[in-house]
Amino acid sequence: MAGVIVGLASSARSKAGIWMKAQNRFSMLSTNSATVATHSAKCSSLIQHSFRRFSSSSKLNINMAPKKVCIVGSGNWGSAIARLVGFNAERLPGRFEKNVSMWVFEEEVDGRKLTEIINTDHENVKYLPGRTLPKNIIAIPDIAEAAADADFLIFVLPHQFIKRACAPLIGKLKPGATGLSLVKGFAILPGGGIKLISDLISEEMGIPVSVLMGANLANEVADEKFCETTIGARDSEVGSDLKLLFQTENFRVTVVSDTQTVEICGALKNIVACAAGFCDGLKMGDNTKAATIRLGLKEMMKYGDTFYPGGNASTYFESCGVADLITTCYGGRNRRVSEAFVTRKKSIVDLETEMLNGQKLQGPETAAEVNYVLAAKGLEAEFPLFTAVHKICIGELQPEKLLDSLKNHPAHQLA
Repeated sequence: MAGVIVGLASSARSKAGIWMKAQNRFSMLSTNSATVATHSAKCSSLIQHSFRRFSSSSKLNINMAPKKVCIVGSGNWGSAIARLVGFNAERLPGRFEKNVSMWVFEEEVDGRKLTEIINTDHENVKYLPGRTLPKNIIAIPDIAEAAADADFLIFVLPHQFIKRACAPLIGKLKPGATGLSLVKGFAILPGGGIKLISDLISEEMGIPVSVLMGANLANEVADEKFCETTIGARDSEVGSDLKLLFQTENFRVTVVSDTQTVEICGALKNIVACAAGFCDGLKMGDNTKAATIRLGLKEMMKYGDTFYPGGNASTYFESCGVADLITTCYGGRNRRVSEAFVTRKKSIVDLETEMLNGQKLQGPETAAEVNYVLAAKGLEAEFPLFTAVHKICIGELQPEKLLDSLKNHPAHQLA
């Protein structure tokens, strides 16, 4: 009897164990079903997210189609820049179209059209002789044709010609196009006063405009001698694209957002370069020239603070500022012609014609534009170097009087 009882107990335990295992398996199955459902929901979410990313990526790929570049201008600086831009456009086919159009003001050289010479001999024999242009630089005499469908328009021509040259482009540019000004100077307003060239282009063309300025003597850039430059771009993505378009091993680019300071540096340094040229012509020596450069920089900074407040003082110490000022005061054409103005006793206009092979002098014109504003505001005394340069250029002061503006400069007065 006891054995039967033990057997029944053992059988009961065995059935109970089977029942518990069944319950556990059912519980696991339920849990797994919930897990499967959860994973299924997650997968569905991931698929939808991936689809959205794919759609977004497709749009991005459309936006990232290679961008067409047009250079508006083909002088000494424009041709030097074409060497950099042509090289990078061909090197980066995913970012830029290979062929770069360059608007050329048509003229004849030795009986041949300049555009024909550039497109067949790949050299701008008038403005950048002896340096080969990339074969993907296509010279076009019609500005509207050159700029057709361009995503980036690089403006690099004398500031006096901007409005007239670009008039045919109004209302004809590609939607979404953006500009880059390499033009150093100010635009004169019809009713008096001045305007930044980038603002003029932006308003006339209806496009955003960044700027590029720096210690970049054109012939040295063309000869691939190492230098730096500064791009001022408010849009960081545009700044990145422009850096890719211009930067090479020997042409290094810094991008800042302080576009106004970058641009005024490029204009005002030419006034100081004229003063440096007068110093050289008068044999004043390196100490006086260094003082001229320092006081000129102070006036540049004061001008920026007065008329374009909110700029970053550190921008003056980028290539667009002190570096460009130094190189222009020692090697630029404004310095060279100003020195000849003293030594050869000829007018600025005559010297420009004789010495610049069709290029335009920017310093005297910028000095006149700035003086108009200073005189209207009663600020000439606060900018004695700028004022003296203007009056020397128009014959109201003798070059020797420049020294008075240095000796009696507000920077030397006691507080």
